[in-house]
Amino acid sequence: MLLGAGDLGSDWRADAARTGSPPWPWEQDTCPHYRSGDYPAKSHRRAAVQRYYRLADGSAAHHVVETYEPGWAERNLDDVRRVLLRCASYRVLGSQVSFDVVDPRYFEGLGMLVRGRIAHADIPDTVTYFVMLRRGETVSTVSLPDPGSQVAVDSIAARAVARLG
Repeated sequence: MLLGAGDLGSDWRADAARTGSPPWPWEQDTCPHYRSGDYPAKSHRRAAVQRYYRLADGSAAHHVVETYEPGWAERNLDDVRRVLLRCASYRVLGSQVSFDVVDPRYFEGLGMLVRGRIAHADIPDTVTYFVMLRRGETVSTVSLPDPGSQVAVDSIAARAVARLG
């Protein structure tokens, strides 16, 4: 169910495979209001796989596909919403991290689209889009650097939906 590098665009390459179970995509250990134990769905994850992707300029994207115990994929969405409320904006290492829900019912209610931003004092902001989609008990989360257009994000989301079946 993971995207191939070409699904992100012709210039993307898959990174070397990583072993072990991937962390929950919404961990925010640097957020002062985040407490891992407040998000129970992740402990009901049955399986998870991940893939990293890179561009020649060093930009990175990440895709995690998780399968949950019955009923817990929907609760996972609730946990993510709570993270986004508690950690909507916070400071870390001199930068301001923020999350904005662009579309809470993205792809006709299959998921949500979130824009993350790290505002630095002396360099341009870093913008990352998070495409979270759910089908049954499976959740797909793609994080990618700002591709410059909503059309590009939507295209990648459509490919992720197709992979979910």
